[in-house]
Amino acid sequence: MDMNSLSPMMPTSPLSMINQVKFEDEPDLKDLFITVDEPESHVTTLETFITYRVVTKTSRGEFDSSEFEVRRRYQDFLWLKGKLEEAHPTLIIPPLPEKFIVKGMVERFNDDFIETRRKALHTFLNRIADHPTLTFNEDFKVFLTAQAWELSSHKKQGPGLLSKVGQTVRAVAWSVRGVKSRPEEFMDMNDFIETFSQKINLIDKISQRIYKEEREYLDEMKEYAPIHTLWAESEEDLADTLSGVASCLARCCTATERRLSGLPEALLPVVHEYVLYSETLTGVMKRRDQIQAELDSKVEALTCKKADADLLTEEIGKLEDKVECANNALKADWERWRQNMRNDIKSAFSDMAERNVQYYEQCLATWESFLSSQSDFCSKEPCEEDP
Repeated sequence: MDMNSLSPMMPTSPLSMINQVKFEDEPDLKDLFITVDEPESHVTTLETFITYRVVTKTSRGEFDSSEFEVRRRYQDFLWLKGKLEEAHPTLIIPPLPEKFIVKGMVERFNDDFIETRRKALHTFLNRIADHPTLTFNEDFKVFLTAQAWELSSHKKQGPGLLSKVGQTVRAVAWSVRGVKSRPEEFMDMNDFIETFSQKINLIDKISQRIYKEEREYLDEMKEYAPIHTLWAESEEDLADTLSGVASCLARCCTATERRLSGLPEALLPVVHEYVLYSETLTGVMKRRDQIQAELDSKVEALTCKKADADLLTEEIGKLEDKVECANNALKADWERWRQNMRNDIKSAFSDMAERNVQYYEQCLATWESFLSSQSDFCSKEPCEEDP
């Protein structure tokens, strides 16, 4: 998908985003299956929170058992994401759902919000499980297998607060300083990310608006079947016809509800996930630039002879290796992510297109059958001529 050839101000149709996609069949070698379910509310004197059951089934030898069951809260998922970013700064870590209330949700802990978050957390873990590198991360294994007290103990083994603050200050300094010469392939990658972000955010807004308008249309259409039923009771000559119209409207309402269920179940979550992915990609590029900026600062110090030359030369050698590893990791993960993105978007829009075709065929057949019955009725019962 060549996003650079698209005008950032013009919306892109879903078809044009996926019309050049080709996929190869790969053998199913999955050996790690994760399910997030059974949300449970917890109320303490200090806070109210939700935990989710995480069930893992695996055939991997590095696991002590073939099945594990633990309970995790949202902040545990945040910890895992942070550890993955720390260990693999230039890999594309799957996004988590937003921490706070999502658009359209009034109550933070209502059933719709909890279910939406549960599905997103389930997707998050399975994205990691399917990743060729992240799936073997030790913190990921601990997250899936450790009981609550064990996980708390493991969290305390990380770097101290002062160490984290120091790393953050250095990262911010290198970020502000910037890189002198970002390689051209990463310049192209950054341009793609900016354009992709504009397009996917636009698609997300349009999808949300369509869903809202379709819901309003359905609510209005639901009023017509009862109205025609009441009308039939007061018009003896038109009773059969009006009752038929009411029946058609009721069937069309049922079909519309079935079609609309596909938007929040299939299309909207996929589109919104890639909105969050666009933010993740921006973060990945920043971390890559920070690593390169650190190298640039050491090279500049050596050129100006601001420190011990031998020590700087050794540090530069290590940083050059670090930059090369970071770049190679990002390039490999970038292609994997782009292929998954194309596949996900293609599947989501193809599924919705199929649902729409079935919906319109069903409604068309409903009304054609009704009109046919009315034609047959008129042919058997000649209508009186108007005076």
